[in-house]
Formats: sequence, structure tokens, C-alpha cells
Amino acid sequence: MVSHVRLDKTVDLLQALVGFDTRSARSNLELIAFVSEYLAGFGVEATLTYNDARDKANLYATIGPRDRSGLCLSGHTDVVPADGQPWTVPPFALTYGEDRVYGRGTADMKGYLAAVLASVPYFLERCRDLPIHLAFSYDEEVGCRGVRGLLGQLEHAPFKPLACVIGEPTLMRVAVAHKGKRAYRCCVRGLAGHSALTHLGVNAVEFAAELVSHLNGVGRELGRSGKRDERFVPPYTTVHTGRLHGGIALNVIPDQAELEFEIRNLPGDSAGEIVAGIRRYAESELVETMRQVEPASAIEWEELVDYPALAEDPAAAWLRDLACRLAGDLDTCTLSFGTEGGLFQRIGIPTIVCGPGSIEQGHKADEYVELGQLSRCLNFLDGLARDFPAGPERAAR
Repeated sequence: MVSHVRLDKTVDLLQALVGFDTRSARSNLELIAFVSEYLAGFGVEATLTYNDARDKANLYATIGPRDRSGLCLSGHTDVVPADGQPWTVPPFALTYGEDRVYGRGTADMKGYLAAVLASVPYFLERCRDLPIHLAFSYDEEVGCRGVRGLLGQLEHAPFKPLACVIGEPTLMRVAVAHKGKRAYRCCVRGLAGHSALTHLGVNAVEFAAELVSHLNGVGRELGRSGKRDERFVPPYTTVHTGRLHGGIALNVIPDQAELEFEIRNLPGDSAGEIVAGIRRYAESELVETMRQVEPASAIEWEELVDYPALAEDPAAAWLRDLACRLAGDLDTCTLSFGTEGGLFQRIGIPTIVCGPGSIEQGHKADEYVELGQLSRCLNFLDGLARDFPAGPERAAR
């Protein structure tokens, strides 16, 4: 593929973005200030939505007319940690390879943000009738938390975007659906004692293990007889336990244990109903038994993550068809990982996911994005600015 005319500018911007250590546990304000200043250089004003601590912010900006709705290009600014991974290059500096660039977030998903920013001058030339909106969020990697404040404002704005393209790494294939996610931490409270007198204690580790066994059974049953959609891998809703720990010594009955589990649900499958069934089992079978020995026994639940699935919307076929044509691939795909797409869809904004790079490179040591992917993304963005319609009516012409 011939390099796009804005590829060098994109790589320069990507170098700057990767240089900001925006792990979800840290502030993203330096990156947001850089983007705001960059946009201001083109006369584009950015609006910021802060978290309660005011150490993180979403950015929203409109290129073109501000008195009407247009296309939203959305992505997150936070990245996952690089600690403990066998990196051979500095994670928070861009390293050049023969046909790719390395660094944390190059694929997930600062490569897309850089391409969008490099395209701002082109957007200013093309978007005279319909605007392009930029939405850059924080804390996506820890449960799509940050964008909710921005979407709360957009939902009641006089001009809500007509559609949204989220640039998560899909190898520039158009994804029309993805799974949702619910995740919980369960703290089991029992009664300590000497391990020689097990009948006088409540072993929190053992009851936590029973809960894990039940979770495993629920997952197997969903795989056998639950809702299926063969477009997904795996093609069913999954239940996964990721952490389990407790106890202080072998000869002490443990009075505390903790586990964390997640549900990744297909569109149309209710994670809430699955969780409700798990909680009924925990209360009626486990807590009831524990309290026969120690009335203060309990299982405490803390929700860690909750974001909805993105469902394919037949009414938004115009957006899918336009994106597929511009991406040069008429075959759509689905994603087993999550994005902020379901939250945009929840407030009535048709959404697809399409961005440069591969999710297989994300979250790994020596994360990279290929330059050819960035060029494809730039061509895609050019087409969106050129051909995006005023709505499904114009798309059908």
C-alpha cells in the first residue's frame, strides 16, 4: 500500500501521545492539554468533562458547523500497565521498526487518535455542511468509566451525533457487535478457629471455592444450552473466575476469602439475570449454611465493571454499509472484547467499531501498529469526511 500523505504527521503525533504515561491509574490531563492545544491551533475549541477528583478528563470537540449533528470519532486515552512485561523497547517512547512502530498504546488505541488528529486540517476543509465530533475518553480500560460523564451530557445536548465510529484495533475491519461485561468482587466472611476443630468455624476459603464451582457450572451450562451466536468466539456467554485467595496459615480456619469473576455476555443475553441467579444460589445455599454456625457470616458483593454489549442494529445498516465500503471490506465482524460502543448505542447513537492495528498486539510487551494500518485508517477517515451522509435517508441515495 502507498503511504498516505499524512502518515508522517500521524507518526509524529503518535510519538507524542505514546510519550504520555496514561495508564488508567494515572492522570491523563497532560495528554488532554496537548490535544486541546493542538486543536486550538486550528481554531477548534475543546470541551472537557472531568472526574470528581479533577485529575482526569474527557475531551469533546466539534470540527465544522456547531448547530447540527454530525459524525463522532471516538477513542480512549488510557492504556494498560507495562510493568512486569518483557519489553525490549521503552514502553512509553515510540520505537521505529521497518514497517511498524512500537510502544504502549500504539495499537490500543493511540494510533487511531493520532490518525484522527492528523486529519483535522482535512476535516476543516471538507466538513462545511456536516461536522465531525471528536470524543476522547479516560478510564476505558478499567470498565468504560470515563465516557459516561461525556455521554450524560451528549444525551441531552441539542445536537447529538448522528453516528459514531470507535477506533479500537480491528485491522480496519468493520465490527458491528461485541459482548458486554459484568465483573464482581465477592468477599466471604466466616469464622476463624483452630483447624483441629473445623466444626466450630466457618471456612471462608471452602465456601468461596463452592461459589467458584457454581460459577464454573453456570458457565458450562451457558456453553451447552444458552443463547448462541456463531459470529462470536466463543459463540456463547462466558463466566470466568480470575482471582481467588484467602487464609493465613494451614492450621487456622480462614475467616476471610475473596474472589473475582466476570461475565461476558452476548448481545441479547442478560448479564443481570445471570448475576441474579448466582446471588440467589449464594444466599440460599452458602450463606444460609454458614449462618448455622456463625450468624454474622456473609458474602459481600462489589461490582467492578458493567458495560453493555453492542448489538447489530438493522436500522443502522446505512452506517455499516458506508464504513464497509470505505474500509474496502464488505465482510463485517464481531468482537469478543468490549468497547464503549454499547454506551453510545444506549443513548441512541448508531455505532460501529473500526480502527488500525490488531487487538492481539494490545496489552502485550512490544505492542505495535503497522504503518500500513495507519495509512488504511487515514484513507478511511478521508472517506468518512467526504461521504458521510446527513442520515440514513441520504445514505440510501
